[in-house]
Amino acid sequence: MTDRIRVNLRDIVNNEERLVPGHRLCGGCGEPTIVRQILHAIDTPVVLSTATGCLEVSTSVFPYTSWNVPWIHSAFENAATTISGAEAAYKALKRRGNLPVDEEITFIAFGGDGASYDIGFQFISGALERGHKFLYVCLNNEAYMNTGIQRSSATPRGAHTTTSPAGEVIPGKVQWRKPFTRIMAAHDIPYVAQAAPHNYRDLMRKVKKAVAVDGPAVLNILAPCPRGWRHASDQTMAITKLAADTCYWPLYEVENGHKFTVNYKPREKQPVAEWFKTQGRFRHLFRPANEWLLEEIQAKVDEEWAQLLHDEECSS
Repeated sequence: MTDRIRVNLRDIVNNEERLVPGHRLCGGCGEPTIVRQILHAIDTPVVLSTATGCLEVSTSVFPYTSWNVPWIHSAFENAATTISGAEAAYKALKRRGNLPVDEEITFIAFGGDGASYDIGFQFISGALERGHKFLYVCLNNEAYMNTGIQRSSATPRGAHTTTSPAGEVIPGKVQWRKPFTRIMAAHDIPYVAQAAPHNYRDLMRKVKKAVAVDGPAVLNILAPCPRGWRHASDQTMAITKLAADTCYWPLYEVENGHKFTVNYKPREKQPVAEWFKTQGRFRHLFRPANEWLLEEIQAKVDEEWAQLLHDEECSS
């Protein structure tokens, strides 16, 4: 079905901007590009909820806002609960005849990896289990960037953060990242996908598909952070492309918890070290003393990629 959904740039370039200029997000931050891609892909009116994090604090500095749509901020952990409450109220108003029955509003919750993988995890799970029709988007920059680059459970093994510093005691974060996308798919909801902003057509097709399903959907989107990842601000899109080319960040979707489709398979899968070289947070992995860790991470990436291809084959 995704292949039959087309993204025509001529249809969206003149759309109304729903995230307007003037926000304080850093130059090269992946988040505003991703949010604009998502909102341009949706034709219906939208209502948004945003968890505390970079996106929230940088777009709503009192007395200004960059949101040109109805927008709610409540707390760090409960963006999914907030938007599911709005969706339930909307349905109730339609049943009572207070709103036109043929009117359609799309409900979206945005959260960073801290608000998604960690603090808001149970709130997201509850909203998915209840079956609310909404889209949850994890803007995944792989750490708590807003509060000082602390590690989260989305932070990859070996990454240097302020709470997993690379040195003589530990070589960066010692745990592997949580398989958030697979955990969301395990809820047997209609649609879950991974995406990245360099492949905007793939991302926007997935948004269109996600908002069209009858029930909850989740997108986990890689969102580079120049400040936390230690990369040049003009390299954001190149870095997400390399993440897909190394299979560190596969682009895939899961329908109804079991049908896997890999949307991009690199012709020549590159070593994950090529991706690490683009970011200062992994610089220590290239010291002779840490060669074993680089090899271990490569083996894990290879294992996960092979499992994903196997899942696709078995579900086709």
